[in-house]
Amino acid sequence: MFDVKVILGATSVVACLAQYIPYIRKVIKGRTRPHIFSWFIWGLPAGIVFAAQLLNGGGAGSWVTGLTAFLCTVVFLLSLFYGDRDIALLDWISFALALIAIGLWIITDSPLWSVILVTVSDVLGFVPTVRKSIVKPYEETLSSYLIGGLKWVLSMFALGAFSWTVWLYPLAMVAANWAGAVVIIMRRRQLLAQPS
Repeated sequence: MFDVKVILGATSVVACLAQYIPYIRKVIKGRTRPHIFSWFIWGLPAGIVFAAQLLNGGGAGSWVTGLTAFLCTVVFLLSLFYGDRDIALLDWISFALALIAIGLWIITDSPLWSVILVTVSDVLGFVPTVRKSIVKPYEETLSSYLIGGLKWVLSMFALGAFSWTVWLYPLAMVAANWAGAVVIIMRRRQLLAQPS
């Protein structure tokens, strides 16, 4: 019969493609300008968490993490040519902290602590993009954040095991993506409300 977890895993992969394909098109057309630090930070931890999920029974719910790691790396490479070049001190600080968290992951022998540290680094990766979204809210693709949160919700219910090692990363990504969407919506509304 049908395996619900496989169906949810496949649906989260489709949502991931629906999130990134339009985003990548907009980057190439110059309508969206990704922040280089964020996309580097998002690609590397997603790859690490994908490996941890696979080793800890993640099953079909881990598929989207692997695809996300790949597509974040693609956007990072595109950001070298089409990205936002406005890098502030806060961006450097969050980038350094994310790299420290990844470095701590390397010396940690616990899968749970590895996922915690990598999740922290990934959430720190949102700082440069959220800062940029406050200043330039129309240079980010709102639907990408909304679909991003949805894909992680679907993947959580497709995971083959229930443990913090497997669930923490997608749970944090739901919160971070939807918080990013709220920032963009609120900032756009503020700009629309300002007199011309």
